[in-house]
Amino acid sequence: MAPDELSWRERRVLEAVIRSYVETAEPAGSRTLSRRSGLGVSPATIRNTMSDLEEKGFLFHPHTSAGRVPTNKAYRLYVDSLLSLPPVNTVETDRLTEEISGVNGSSPIETILRRAAQTLGVLTQELGVALGPRLDRSILRRLELVRVSSERLLMVLTLEGGLMRTVFVEIAGDIAESALSAVTAVLNERLAGLTLAQIRTSVPARLRDAGTDKSTSELLNIFVQEGEQLFDAALPMADGQIVLGAASVLAEQPEFSGAERLRRLLALTETPQALGEAIRKRAAAPGISITIGAEHDDPRLEDFTVVTAEYHVGSLAGVIGVIGPTRMSYEKVISLVSHTSQLLSDLLD
Repeated sequence: MAPDELSWRERRVLEAVIRSYVETAEPAGSRTLSRRSGLGVSPATIRNTMSDLEEKGFLFHPHTSAGRVPTNKAYRLYVDSLLSLPPVNTVETDRLTEEISGVNGSSPIETILRRAAQTLGVLTQELGVALGPRLDRSILRRLELVRVSSERLLMVLTLEGGLMRTVFVEIAGDIAESALSAVTAVLNERLAGLTLAQIRTSVPARLRDAGTDKSTSELLNIFVQEGEQLFDAALPMADGQIVLGAASVLAEQPEFSGAERLRRLLALTETPQALGEAIRKRAAAPGISITIGAEHDDPRLEDFTVVTAEYHVGSLAGVIGVIGPTRMSYEKVISLVSHTSQLLSDLLD
């Protein structure tokens, strides 16, 4: 049903039911709504309107209660056309900024993402999630070899979008400047324009016939023998991996007081790679992405809402967000997820 097929009164009553249920986790009754929501109509009118909304699939009536509960369809309508985002809570955003920006920008991406997921989870009372960018898919634009000592070089990789990674290369002895320049030229000629994943799997074959004099051949042989490990070291531990906040925060919500739902929540956190694949599908979606209940392709998520946003590291993108029950404070969650994604983009860039 299209949003405009609901009357003005039905939309207001539906919004009141959702707000009441999100706040209390209790089915909303007509008398309660009449007293608290400022609808300006009698309990009988509200009750009749709620019955109409139930027939249209927006509410359901738990058999143990006289009140009604929103359906996934109701939450979708609310998110798409009824919700209005309030001004950002400066106390919460200040805490986010303090927690995330407090991590040194040179720290591993995994450390920064873990702090972001944990803080976002605490502030929203949901399960914070973060997905690292797939740096193995980034394209090498330029490679430089910088002498650090007689036994060590620094390999500086400039990736697409200006992102840089560095790796130390151990060498057997002093390398002539001419050999260093020659090998740098060969590496750029043979590897620039490829992704890190392509380089890692093919670097020996691409370099094996490139040697000239003895000094150049000795240095090139290091990349032939150790190239996969060297370029693997250029990737952070969190490359493409999911990072979770504390599940205990979410487990305290009323939805997980029963053993079965709590078991489902724990099952999600015990299979992070599968969860990461479900979240990764959202990486191509610009802005805020909200998937509610049965809208998920993964049946394990059918009791949950996932709210995520992209953050950017150069030209690459990762995902930050939360997983929670369909009964969540969508306004607050959307605002905080959006703010966190921008903070991460600013810090990691």
